Amino acid sequence: MSFDASGDCSTTTADKPKLPREVWLLVAANVVVALGYGVVSPVLPEYARHFGVSISAATFVITAFAVMRLASATPAGWMVQRLGERRVYINGLLIVAVSTAVCAFAQTYWQLLLFRSLGGLGSAMFSVSSLALMIRISPPNARGRVAGLFSSGFLIGSVGGPVLGSLTAGLGLSAPFAIYGLALLVAAAVVFFSLRGSNTGAVLEETAEPSVTLRDVLRLRAYRAALLSNFATGWAAFGLRIALVPLFVVDGLGRSTGIAGLALATFAIGNVSVVIPSGYLSDRIGRRKLLIVGLLAAAVSTSLLGVSSSLVVFLVTAYVSGAATGIFVSPQQAAVADIVGNQARGGTPVAVFQMMVDVGSIGGSLIVGMIAQHASFAWAFAVSGVVLFVAAIGWIFAPETRGVPPAGHTPARPLGPEAAGEVP
Repeated sequence: MSFDASGDCSTTTADKPKLPREVWLLVAANVVVALGYGVVSPVLPEYARHFGVSISAATFVITAFAVMRLASATPAGWMVQRLGERRVYINGLLIVAVSTAVCAFAQTYWQLLLFRSLGGLGSAMFSVSSLALMIRISPPNARGRVAGLFSSGFLIGSVGGPVLGSLTAGLGLSAPFAIYGLALLVAAAVVFFSLRGSNTGAVLEETAEPSVTLRDVLRLRAYRAALLSNFATGWAAFGLRIALVPLFVVDGLGRSTGIAGLALATFAIGNVSVVIPSGYLSDRIGRRKLLIVGLLAAAVSTSLLGVSSSLVVFLVTAYVSGAATGIFVSPQQAAVADIVGNQARGGTPVAVFQMMVDVGSIGGSLIVGMIAQHASFAWAFAVSGVVLFVAAIGWIFAPETRGVPPAGHTPARPLGPEAAGEVP
């Protein structure tokens, strides 16, 4: 097991490494994926409804995608372990591209449901392998910076997707699916030919140590803390915001659905304004401090959202909450990269980490909805704040990951207590 090259904490501007071109390629692909998802998501329920089904059946198309993505995360990690990041990444993109494009030609509701479910499989393959690939190609002393760029690609696409969707609204309900599918096919082709000629990935695959197993990383407090904080990310950043924020703006504050969209955009703007600087800062001062500060700030601001009495207060708090989330997202991914390392395949640990955000998103959206219905909006936001606070506690008791040996090990050098300051 080789030690992480970032062990020297004195990073200066002069030492700022040049990022591999593959990093920018992944960021660009993330933008395309998120843009397309933002274009398709608003029209999907209405498109399902035009087959003459109920509202619950229409929304189940969205649920089926999420459930399939969650169920496929572990198999996707297994595929990464055995086939490599690049193969799974390309095939995941192709599955999402084809399954999305054929949605435009669905003749029945059940065909649409099948195609979107297959898209969940491809999405799991893509997201798990893209994060694993990011870990493999990131310079050890620039993992936070790369994680920030990686996350910003999704955020930029998420903000721009609905805007692009409004431009395609006049083309019919099926047009966004065909456009998104075609865009992904082009992206998959570009990524395929670019990565095929990549020396970075090829060298890593040829010289990789034995795979990092889930047993290796579960022994580490930092990895367990990352699982908890990613669960909290899914709960608050996806489940709570998507499920409850629009309802609170409309029912709690008495505003229109357009204002609800503005509130979600405010979250995203706060997030994207911080996520890249936070990642860069984590390469200088470490991951743990930023994770604790960000999670605590997110816990407080999320709790305050539910007691906002005016739209202005709510939007300001929403921006702060989005920015607080941006503070810890990049260091969180960088911490997992530190733990897994870039000299071994970590498909299963990455898949389990990725799966936690989906568990938090699905579980959070259901639970906060029930709390809001049977108690109040304020209680739903407060409980979400507690989830984030508990995640912060997890990192208070976890060690710093920057500059420590990765979790992978060889028979000649078994993993010992010196790794990340852990006692098995």
